[in-house]
Amino acid sequence: MKKNVHSIFLDATTGKTYHLQELLLSIPKLDGKKLVFLYLGNDIRSTSIYLSFLDTDHATVLLSESLDTSLKENLESEYRPTIIFDCKRDHIDGFESKTVPSDAFQTSIFIGDHTPTTVHSNCKVLLSTSGTTGSPKFVKLSEENLLQNARSICNYLPIIKDDVTPLNLPLYYSYGLSVLHSNAINGGTIVCGLPDILQKEFWNQMESFGFTSIAGVPYIYEMLRRIGFLKKEHPQLRYITQAGGNLSQNIKKEFNTYCLEHHIHFYVMYGQTEATARISYVPPHLLEDKITSIGIPIENGRLSLDKETGELLYKGPNVFGGYSEKRMDLNKWEHIEFLRTGDLAERDEDGFYYIKGRLKRFVKIFGNRVNLDEIERYLKSSLNIALVACVGIEDKFILISHCEGHIKDEQIKSGLFDKFKIHQTSIKIQQIEEMPLTNNGKINYKKITEDFK
Repeated sequence: MKKNVHSIFLDATTGKTYHLQELLLSIPKLDGKKLVFLYLGNDIRSTSIYLSFLDTDHATVLLSESLDTSLKENLESEYRPTIIFDCKRDHIDGFESKTVPSDAFQTSIFIGDHTPTTVHSNCKVLLSTSGTTGSPKFVKLSEENLLQNARSICNYLPIIKDDVTPLNLPLYYSYGLSVLHSNAINGGTIVCGLPDILQKEFWNQMESFGFTSIAGVPYIYEMLRRIGFLKKEHPQLRYITQAGGNLSQNIKKEFNTYCLEHHIHFYVMYGQTEATARISYVPPHLLEDKITSIGIPIENGRLSLDKETGELLYKGPNVFGGYSEKRMDLNKWEHIEFLRTGDLAERDEDGFYYIKGRLKRFVKIFGNRVNLDEIERYLKSSLNIALVACVGIEDKFILISHCEGHIKDEQIKSGLFDKFKIHQTSIKIQQIEEMPLTNNGKINYKKITEDFK
C-alpha cells in the first residue's frame, strides 16, 4: 500500500483528504505479537485504526462497533485481547485508556495488563462468520492471504489511479475489506464516512465526489432497482461489482443491459470469507451469455468438483488457516489445501461454474429432498419476486417469506406444485414489510426461523 503514491483517503463528513502516512497512528510498542479487538464503523477513524494495526505485527479481530455491549464483553472474556479499540465505550474494566496520535488526528485505545493471548505467527486478521450475532467463531487469515487476494482482484478489476472509490461496505465484512485492500494497492481516492447507499445524501456525494465504482450485495442491487438507479445517468461510473450471494437472474439481466448501454463494466463475483473474499468472477463481456454463472477462478486459484457429492472445491493462496472458536485455537494454523465451499455446483464446457444450491440448504418434505435455493431462484425468475427467503421448519413444511404485496399465495403454491411437485399443504407463506438482513446485507434466515417459531 505504501508504494501506491496515488492513494488518497477522503473523509466524506469533512471533505478533508489524507495520504496513508498521515493516517497511520503511533501505536505503542509492545513486546511480542498481541491480540487486538477493533470495533469498526465506516468512518475515517476506523479506516485509520485498522490500517495502523495492519502495519504492526499484531493480530486484529475486526468487529462491528454496533455490537451490543454484552456481546462485546462475552467475546473479550473468551479471547482476552491485549488491545481494544471501541469508540462506543469510555471505560473497560482491566484496561487503561491511551491516546494514540497521527498527523491527521488522535484517538484512544484500551490496553490491558493481563496475561496476553498466544497467537500463531501466521494470524493477521480474524473475521467473524456471523455478522453481528456476537458468535465467537472467526476465520483466521494471514498477511499472505490478504495480499494474494488483493493482487488477484487487481488482476481482473480495472482499478486505476484516477478512481474515486466509496467504502460503502463494512470493513469487518470480507467483501468490504477487499475493496479497501485492492484500491489501496492500485487505486486512487478512497472515500470514507459515507451514509447508507440507499440514502439520498449518498447519491449527492456520489455526484459531487465522482464515484467511479460501486460494490454491492444482492439486497443493495434489489433496492437500487427500486429507487430508480436504472432510470438515471451515472456518467462517472466505470464499473460496478456484485458479490455476497445470488442476485436474481432478472435483476442481473436488467443491470447488465443498463451497463452495456452505458459502457459500464458489471462484475458478478463469488467468494467466501474463508477465501479472504474472492474465488471467481464473470468477465463482463461474457455475462450476457453466462448470466447464471459464478464465472472462472481468480488468478492463482483453481476450482474443482468433488466427484462423489458435487461440492465445489477451491484451492489458492488466499485460503484461510482454519477457524477459531475459543482462545486456544488462535495458537494453531491449519494448512488447508482445498476449501470445501459447501456449495453444490456444475461446470460447463467453457470452464464456467454454476451454483446449484447449498449442501445444508436441503430439507426433506414427506420424504422428498427439496433444494431451498432452487426454489428461491424459481420464485425470483418466474414470479419476479425480488426479495424472498425459503426456510425449512423441522422438515414439516417450507416457510416462504416475501415483501411483494401484489403476489397472491395461490400463485406461489400452484407454481411450486407445477415446477417441483411440492404439495400445497407443505408450504406456508408470509408477507413481511421488511426482509430481515444481517449486518453484511445478506438474508438473515436464522431470524426468520426464530421469529416464526
